[in-house]
Amino acid sequence: MSTTPHPLVTRARRLAAEVLAPQAARVDQEGVPASSIEAVKRSGLLGVSAPVEYGGSAAPAAVARETAEILAGACCSTWFVQTQHHTPVQMLAKAQLTLRERLLGPLAGGELLSGVAYAQLRAHPRLPVRVTRERGGWRFDGTVPWYTGWGLNDVMLLAGVTERDEALFAFTEAREQPGLRPSPPMRLAALTASRTVSLDLDGLWLPDDAVALRTPYETWAVTDRPKNTNASPAVFGVTASALDLLESFDGDPVTKETARALRGRLDEVRQQAYELADHPVPTERVDERLAVKTRSYDLLRAATTAAVVAGGGRSIDLGSPAQRLAREGMFLLVQGQTAEVRTAHLGSLGSLG
Repeated sequence: MSTTPHPLVTRARRLAAEVLAPQAARVDQEGVPASSIEAVKRSGLLGVSAPVEYGGSAAPAAVARETAEILAGACCSTWFVQTQHHTPVQMLAKAQLTLRERLLGPLAGGELLSGVAYAQLRAHPRLPVRVTRERGGWRFDGTVPWYTGWGLNDVMLLAGVTERDEALFAFTEAREQPGLRPSPPMRLAALTASRTVSLDLDGLWLPDDAVALRTPYETWAVTDRPKNTNASPAVFGVTASALDLLESFDGDPVTKETARALRGRLDEVRQQAYELADHPVPTERVDERLAVKTRSYDLLRAATTAAVVAGGGRSIDLGSPAQRLAREGMFLLVQGQTAEVRTAHLGSLGSLG
């Protein structure tokens, strides 16, 4: 965590305290409102990692992580909608000039919010979304199983695999259109508020100038695989909020001691995780990264469970922050999960004595 708050960290704390946290219980039940997204857009946080010349802040990775912790701890659903935005911004910074000039400024400045539809690439060699050359552009067919922020996002970054086994990423408007049809919003045990749908693609056509990246699948996969071996800042944000709640319960010294002990472990695991995330070679120390990631999950479960236990019967009420945090924690256990992460996590759980 930074010692002198970066301006974006200050803005994130203000947004969390004034907008996100006060509405978190209602958002959990009713959905992320457009007003919350507008507040995120105005905050400047959507450009945290974007180039300065396009209106972003080009902030250090530590600042991006801290703002993510703050938002996730305040309202995990809103965090999840806006976190989709940062991958498209980073990809656009390296994309063809025409596309970069058209989209990067509006995305970095918060005029537009982007979603992502590319997790299905990790199913390779299965091809949930196929891309073929057609009429001087690209045709998309298949199914995107998960798309978050439907009705809130302005654009989306969509990906599929070509006949030449290339990963192809392109931008399109995040709306129903010829060749693109959304499912009804999914009812989920956690983060239903994030407006997640699946997308049916049946001949969606996008022009060449919508393409942000076209590269051999294995070239893309080599850079993608290490990303999810690192612990997510959202895990630490939800853990910290659960410990704040635990500390708020009156009277019981055991509750206070439990919170204190878990807080010490949180500081330790977070430091280890971020030191590994900052390692200059992301493909190195993978086993260590996975071990720390699973320890972060252990801590998340302990903190959210402690909040539920301390709250007693009140925790079962749908308006209880303890059970909301516990459900958010459950979601984070599988968010962005790869086969490698799942294997490491299950192995860790199987070794519990």
